[in-house]
Amino acid sequence: MGLFNNGTAIMWLRTQFTLAFDIIEPTPFLLMLRPRSGAQQWVATEDYRIEPSVPVFEFTDLYGNLCQRLVAQPGEFGIVTSAEVMTADTLDTGAGAPFVPVQDLPDDVLNFLLPSRYCETERFSQMTAEICADATPGYDQVAAIVAWVAESIVYDYEGGHLLVSAVEVNERGSGVCRDYAHLAIAMCRSLCIPARLVVGYLHELEPMDLHAWFEAYVGGRWYAFDVMRPLGTGGYVATGYGRDAADVAVFTQFGPPLIPRHLSVEVKRITREAAGDAI
Repeated sequence: MGLFNNGTAIMWLRTQFTLAFDIIEPTPFLLMLRPRSGAQQWVATEDYRIEPSVPVFEFTDLYGNLCQRLVAQPGEFGIVTSAEVMTADTLDTGAGAPFVPVQDLPDDVLNFLLPSRYCETERFSQMTAEICADATPGYDQVAAIVAWVAESIVYDYEGGHLLVSAVEVNERGSGVCRDYAHLAIAMCRSLCIPARLVVGYLHELEPMDLHAWFEAYVGGRWYAFDVMRPLGTGGYVATGYGRDAADVAVFTQFGPPLIPRHLSVEVKRITREAAGDAI
């Protein structure tokens, strides 16, 4: 157990992601599988294996995500990544953090006010205004949105293979973590609160899989919110940030559709000593 500079208790996590395909013809891939160090996490060690080895080129996308591009050759093809990461034991909260007027937002935050493919902001203005009528503008409005989504949308893991928009989630009344986040993001943006999707790992998620949550910009900074864990439990490792799921796919494959032969996710808590001497 240790502390970030802001006094937040921390935990060490080891993440592992394994992906395997049977490739029929040369297939281009874009990957987003490397976490980066930031205010809420420190990446101490990483391992990234491509089997069989092919040339890999890395770039940083519009949102600062570390992305890799490659062309997989015919035959068995696998990707195994792992990392040891120091992350917060609890999410930062900011009850009462004020709304930031649009004219005072940083330039790089403005894009997260706009409607996007899976977050039809313009469709939620009246509904969100009614839900948040008694909340103080800013963090408290976002908290009211999270509470409403948690109460109104039933979790349906079996339906998670369908990628649907915020409007469809609201109409169906069910979804998974990604759908919860899309709906909450659309509602936040309808109040002129910037919001973005985050994808990565969550300790003790059941069933274990990749996870999605969201961040909202209030009080001059980003705060994380998770409809599935509204009490602020930590243990998150982020690998991608974007407007919605279209920006943060952990892998994008081009050409004839491919279904992974194997996909697995592991997140384990480890001791600081096991993580080495990175800090």
